[in-house]
Amino acid sequence: MTPFLVIQAIVIGLAVIASLIYACRRLMPATSQRWQATLADSLSMDSRPTVVRAIGKRLQPVAAAGGCGSGCGSCSTRCGSESAAAEQPVQFLERSGE
Repeated sequence: MTPFLVIQAIVIGLAVIASLIYACRRLMPATSQRWQATLADSLSMDSRPTVVRAIGKRLQPVAAAGGCGSGCGSCSTRCGSESAAAEQPVQFLERSGE
């Protein structure tokens, strides 16, 4: 293999991995946050070197700040649903006979 083919394979592999991570974050947010938290917990154990613990601490996902008025819409009180668009009936208009 030539050096060009090796570099090409590495770049394509990195692009595929980045695309997979992006798709997982967009399509499975709860699962990807759970995986991220598991990875961060395993990296930030006391038995790990300081650099690895710092990476684990940085990877820790941000906790969701739920509460009334946050707009999450996850509770049954529907407190964040005021910003949702109101339903409007569909109206069909006739074309002018040109």
